[in-house]
Amino acid sequence: MGDMTRRRIATLVGATVADLALPKAATLAPAPTPIPAWPQRPVRFIVTLGPGSGVDIGARLLADRLPARWGKPVVVENRPGADGLVAIQAFVNAADDHTLLFTPTGSFTVHPLQYSKLPYVPEDLVPIARVSNTILAIGVPTSLKIGTLADFAKYARAESGKLNAAVVSGITEFTFDYFVKTAGLSIAKVPYRDIVQAATDLSEGRLQVMMSSYAILQPHAQAGRVKVLAVNGRERTSILPDIPTARESGFPALEVEGLVGLFGPRGISSELRQKIGADVVAVAADPMIAERLAATAQVPNPGGPAEFAAAIDRQRAQIATIAQALGPIPKQ
Repeated sequence: MGDMTRRRIATLVGATVADLALPKAATLAPAPTPIPAWPQRPVRFIVTLGPGSGVDIGARLLADRLPARWGKPVVVENRPGADGLVAIQAFVNAADDHTLLFTPTGSFTVHPLQYSKLPYVPEDLVPIARVSNTILAIGVPTSLKIGTLADFAKYARAESGKLNAAVVSGITEFTFDYFVKTAGLSIAKVPYRDIVQAATDLSEGRLQVMMSSYAILQPHAQAGRVKVLAVNGRERTSILPDIPTARESGFPALEVEGLVGLFGPRGISSELRQKIGADVVAVAADPMIAERLAATAQVPNPGGPAEFAAAIDRQRAQIATIAQALGPIPKQ
């Protein structure tokens, strides 16, 4: 072998060694930590309302279909009571990414104004997916022969201090109080352990106004004993196309969204949050689920973690405005 051949071989070998050495550092860089498979066991949905409520039905519709994506069953556990605190505390105490909270946001966004001490902080509830909007509405007995919100406000001023109302607790109650204050009305609120009974009293004239989910008012409205004056959402709903919004009726103070969705625990990874959110949004977009939700006066409104968090922030800002207008609120 000649000197020139030896030099050429040495050059090629040196280049090869150098080429191999350069990417070696890159290949030794730490690989991303793989996301653990999820779920590894049954998933639990804790619901703030009782069996048969619109929110409960929505949770069960998802629970029936998500196992096809997740490969594990989804169990719905109802924990009603104490303005949602019973369910929230059970959820927070679980501290488990296989235990999720299914609830209307109105169950907790007003808690800081209602309670001097809470068993949780807002960071304990991490938004994962918006599922639906409960249709909220305001109604009066048909016997009063009142056709619009403006007519009711005029009637309430003429009968100042003589009218009784029933209102679902939480953000619905705060919104109604805001309406009463801004419209210059004086209406007494009657507390109910079971708000469904209030709708019966409204239909029989023992109450003069009620604000709740439309589902509670619906049987009496269909029977012709209750007149629904307005829905409280930002837009009319295709389920009730002929009923105006409160804003259209001239009373924007009554506008409120009945947000319902799924929450995960503090510390849930961003990757898992996005995965669960995407699966819930995909399932919630099923036309059959939309049909079933509509039957319980809910409008499908699926959205991922960012959309849901933004909607909750808007609701909290609304509550802050209401609280400022109402002044000091006694806390429990």
